[in-house]
Amino acid sequence: MTIYSDKVLKRTHNCGELRLADVGSAVRLCGWVRSYRDHGGVVFVDLRDREGITQVVFGVPDDDSEAAQQQYKLARALRHEWVISIGGEVGPRGEERNNPKLATGEIEVLCNELVLLNRSDAVPFEPDEYHTTSEENRLKYRYLDLRRPEMTKALRLRHQICRVMRNTLDEHDFVEVETPFLTRSTPEGARDFLVPSRMQFDSFYALPQSPQLFKQILMVGGLDRYYQVVRCFRDEDLRADRQPEFTQLDVELSFCSEQDVMDITNQVLRNICELCDKPFPADVPVIDYDESMRRFGTDRPDLRFGMELVDISDLASQTEFGVFNGALGSGGVVQCVVIPGGAVMTRKETDGLANWSKEFGAKGLANTKVAAGKTLETGVAKFLTPIAEELIERTGANEGDLICFGADTKKIVQRVLGELRSKMARERDLVPPGEFKWVWVVDFPLVEYNEDMKRLDVLHHPFTSPNMDDWETKQDTPTEMKSRAYDIVCNGMEMGGGSIRIHQPELQRKVFDLLDIGKEEAEEKFGFLLNALRYGAPPHGGIALGLDRVVMTMIGAHSIRDVIAFPKTQRGSCPLTNAPAAVDEQQLTDLDLKILTPPAEKQ
Repeated sequence: MTIYSDKVLKRTHNCGELRLADVGSAVRLCGWVRSYRDHGGVVFVDLRDREGITQVVFGVPDDDSEAAQQQYKLARALRHEWVISIGGEVGPRGEERNNPKLATGEIEVLCNELVLLNRSDAVPFEPDEYHTTSEENRLKYRYLDLRRPEMTKALRLRHQICRVMRNTLDEHDFVEVETPFLTRSTPEGARDFLVPSRMQFDSFYALPQSPQLFKQILMVGGLDRYYQVVRCFRDEDLRADRQPEFTQLDVELSFCSEQDVMDITNQVLRNICELCDKPFPADVPVIDYDESMRRFGTDRPDLRFGMELVDISDLASQTEFGVFNGALGSGGVVQCVVIPGGAVMTRKETDGLANWSKEFGAKGLANTKVAAGKTLETGVAKFLTPIAEELIERTGANEGDLICFGADTKKIVQRVLGELRSKMARERDLVPPGEFKWVWVVDFPLVEYNEDMKRLDVLHHPFTSPNMDDWETKQDTPTEMKSRAYDIVCNGMEMGGGSIRIHQPELQRKVFDLLDIGKEEAEEKFGFLLNALRYGAPPHGGIALGLDRVVMTMIGAHSIRDVIAFPKTQRGSCPLTNAPAAVDEQQLTDLDLKILTPPAEKQ
């Protein structure tokens, strides 16, 4: 193994730094061979490091010395992704050879010393040509994928955003405190990842879904203002904006209102947007949950475009359309969304939307087109004759638009039309480029009825404080109770959520009772929190911002995996390390564990 001298390893500049002002300077660069071109004796190499690319020129040597000839021979032998150190002099490319696509495109380095630091096998894909390989292959060879500028930019921006978060909270007297990764299982809506304990037979740790209980206990302990950039774990189905392990900015403060938490969060996000040259409003709009669902069919509304839901239940009752009347007769609703310019869609495309809607619980998706003279044609137009004029006026539909109808329970209709609204905006390029729309959604329901489990479930977590007026007056109709919860949303994606917490043990027990969590179960799972609340817990609240989602939004990535160094696939696996993987029998024996069902049979 070669030990290289400081002269070889100590760079004077990075590969994205040199400019015309450096012409004539002696420099030392190190990096990877991005590309090489042999032009009849003169070799051009694009040398890359995390900061950029510099063109290096290896000319035919002026002398016949063995060292010069060997160096020239090595230059002609260079291949993709070999690691080299070069010394040379900066020269101008000349106007006719400038490369405006590179920050260093006006200069080149005339090499007079080349040292090969390491060779590379033929790579399975070039970092700059990542789009020609599958994502799974990119994750398997993540070290190659990380070399491309997009990944380097994403990870550096992630680092800078973390720094802005910390600096902002430090300026407001918050203290960063680490909380345990090995804790007890307290399910918060998703499955826990369990860790068997070797020293406590039949007992398990759980990896935290959030530091929720610990940060509340920190408030009881008088810390007053806490934050943490923390890893969290949830064993749930994955999608483009979700991973089994993720990072969040966790914040909690005492003696606060909802507005206090929203104000400090706005300041954090404002500073992040300033870093990323993105707009952030002086005043973030605030809408309540009911309005968000009524207008947009979702609690994470995208305000960059219109297509708001319109309730036409009263008009639909005047038709003889069986689908409408059946929904209304069952206590449901009829609502619609207008797709601008959607009349150009073919019958095959509109039928496809009807089939797509079934993924969200709908039985179908009726539609009609607005023709010349603002008349209705195709689809269910024949059923709408008695209400056509008023329908067009109420919806604001214009010639060439498509009107899509949902008729079912309010929950299903809002979900389907909300998803349709987003789908059409994406596919029909209705989203203004470069626009950022932030909104706070507040006053969430405290609980909702779970039809499958026949029980009440919380929308956020069971430590969220109810609206106390509702708590006193709506005990008989708990699904009508509002909570003191709030979410911050950007461009239709939830960036974070939080709430004012329950700080009185009596109220916390009553909320557990509402959720059918008995006294014994509550003590078993949450006794340490209930005990803490008995010893002078201050009023407190907080929020958690999803770091991965914030970075994804700032950089314009399409997948959360593009802003995480070593993400999992949608199947929860890591192609790089082949995790999860089997363990040897001795490890199982040490933990008193035995695999009872062979994997083949389990599948």
